[in-house]
Amino acid sequence: MAEGLRERKKRQTRQYISDVATGLFLERGFDAVTVAEVADAANVSVNTVYNYFPAKEDLFLDRSQGVVDRLARWVRGRNPGESAAAAVLRELREETEAVSPRLGLMAGYARFMHVIHEAPALRSRLWAIAQEVLDNLEEALREETGAPDDDPLPGLVAGQINWIHQTVMSVIGRKMMAGRDPGEVSREVLVLLDDMEDLLSEKVLNYAVRAAQ
Repeated sequence: MAEGLRERKKRQTRQYISDVATGLFLERGFDAVTVAEVADAANVSVNTVYNYFPAKEDLFLDRSQGVVDRLARWVRGRNPGESAAAAVLRELREETEAVSPRLGLMAGYARFMHVIHEAPALRSRLWAIAQEVLDNLEEALREETGAPDDDPLPGLVAGQINWIHQTVMSVIGRKMMAGRDPGEVSREVLVLLDDMEDLLSEKVLNYAVRAAQ
């Protein structure tokens, strides 16, 4: 459906407030900037900011929803004959080969990560996001395989697949904070993905294979 004028205006306002806030956080640090200062810089009221962003952390991590359902989305969209783990490995390799900003392979990501590391509230929110990623992945695996609620296997496999994603994101974050070139980091992470795949058991690698059509 086409986006209505009202919806487009709300989306643009939300994005503008987030962009203004992010610029302030990158310049001064998360804890040094208040929501009132963000509102003033964006020329909106404090209430307007909170209408779009329930918590201050949401202003900086405004694209977290795309991360929260990332693994579950990849698993649900896997190809015929492809397992859950294979789908995630494929998607991560494609993003890495493309030197994708979605993985943090971009100029400026180092400062973004420094802001997070300097702010306990943001680190806490990242931990919560990581838990949501894992929970959503387990739910997707359970639905895709028809496993009953008391079957521990979807949770165990989700933990293994999530380990791949978390390790890749952590390694990229550390390397980019060290001032590395995104292209070089991309090549190193591709090797790392091969190493991690070798560590996975056949049971994990062959779990939730989509039936061939």
